Amino acid sequence: MRIALDTPARDDVRRLLDEHLTDMYATSPAESVHALDHTALLAATVTFWTARDDDGVLLGCGALSELSGAGDVPHGEIKSMRTATTARGRGVASAVLTTILAEARRRAYHRVSLETGTQDYFAPARRLYARHGFTECGPFGAYVPDPHSTFMTLRLVPAPLSADAPAAP
Repeated sequence: MRIALDTPARDDVRRLLDEHLTDMYATSPAESVHALDHTALLAATVTFWTARDDDGVLLGCGALSELSGAGDVPHGEIKSMRTATTARGRGVASAVLTTILAEARRRAYHRVSLETGTQDYFAPARRLYARHGFTECGPFGAYVPDPHSTFMTLRLVPAPLSADAPAAP
């Protein structure tokens, strides 16, 4: 499996994101759906990755959105995590999440947060995030309390400096 920066404008990615949005609207009330479409994922504040097999077949995707207005504390949000139905159970989501968290640490974010659903449909996602150290929190950014939303966050320890990096003054 290869995880790399990509664009949500690619046809196969758009189809996966459309499937994601369809499932979100089928599972949650419209006012509680916070998933981004492929156009919103093109924003300058969003970094987008895909996971592909050795033949280039799309296995999944995920994004990191830089949050602003967090009181000068660097903060990111995980968006659009999705594994293709045929790739579930193969560690795709964990691999994409690990890549996202590594980038957040590289950017020196103090924390990474996310919103997911409270319904049983979202239980695997909540378990994935909990396995990676996320804990439940209150709404963050522009979110408001919502009985259909679970908010989770992970406080990050900055990545250690490499031997080649200059020491801080």
